[in-house]
Amino acid sequence: MKLDILAFGAHPDDVELGCGGTIAKEVANGKKVGIIDLTRGELGTRGTAETRDQEASDAAEILGVSVRENLAFADGFFVNDKSHQLKIIKMIRKYQPEIVLCNAIDDRHIDHGKGSKLVSDACFLSGLIKIETELEGNQQKQWRPKQVYHYIQWKNIEPELTVDVTGFIDTKMASVLAYKTQFYDPDSKEPQTPISSKNFTDSINYRARDLGRLVGVEYAEGFTVERYVAVDSLFDLK
Repeated sequence: MKLDILAFGAHPDDVELGCGGTIAKEVANGKKVGIIDLTRGELGTRGTAETRDQEASDAAEILGVSVRENLAFADGFFVNDKSHQLKIIKMIRKYQPEIVLCNAIDDRHIDHGKGSKLVSDACFLSGLIKIETELEGNQQKQWRPKQVYHYIQWKNIEPELTVDVTGFIDTKMASVLAYKTQFYDPDSKEPQTPISSKNFTDSINYRARDLGRLVGVEYAEGFTVERYVAVDSLFDLK
């Protein structure tokens, strides 16, 4: 299956938090979108790997993505080496996305920056013909995405590209809150974490709204880029 967009996250819920509105919008526009989670989030303080698996499945259904896979890398301990790169290269060549979305280049959680560089490196290497990979007994052809964009996570990194997600913030929120064990629940007996507070849940909405204010729309999501963004005409810009 060829995809238009393939979104990677170091943990289940990274993609929903970082670019859930963008994904929901592109799916509504008829684009085929997939999600690849690098780990099962097994080191998370709240919930378990098994609850995360189910929550990720529920979130994928809410967003309407075509496929979601988990590479089961070691949460907290995966590294950017040949073995991990090759596994991601296989996914890139399998789905042949035009655009890859991935973690923030620098963030509070160490897996986010690691995952960002790992996926970015794999996107480049996937285009090299002399790197040979095989999937399900078939030799894969090289494939390099046209663009790699990094969504914004915990830190307020200055965006270099924004997407108007007005009309899709409710879908984004629903996909995030599908992770019931992770986020604010006044009745939960689980330990408190930086993302389990009501302030964090509220911030998902108000950060998108504030970024929207800055670019003249109701809600927006921001990304950083690896190369200059080009348009055919100045009038393509909002």
